Amino acid sequence: MAPSRPDIIDRLHRIVEPYVEDEEALTSVDEDTNLLEDLSIDSMNLVDIILDVEEEFGIEIDDEAAEQMTTVGSAVDIIASRLAAAD
Repeated sequence: MAPSRPDIIDRLHRIVEPYVEDEEALTSVDEDTNLLEDLSIDSMNLVDIILDVEEEFGIEIDDEAAEQMTTVGSAVDIIASRLAAAD
């Protein structure tokens, strides 16, 4: 069974946390949170986050999908779609 949306968000939050320097920004993360702008994650760290997501969820994220992972919500959508495709 695929993880629920809140579960994906929770796991994504744990993945992103080490890359965020502003801990206060982490307290208000929601689906509209922009990974690059709101959490000040640079593009190099975003690549690391995508690799961590692939490992955590056992999925593969292609370059096109990676470019769309700009917000928490878009990242969750991509993760959920990849998990559904794997079932």
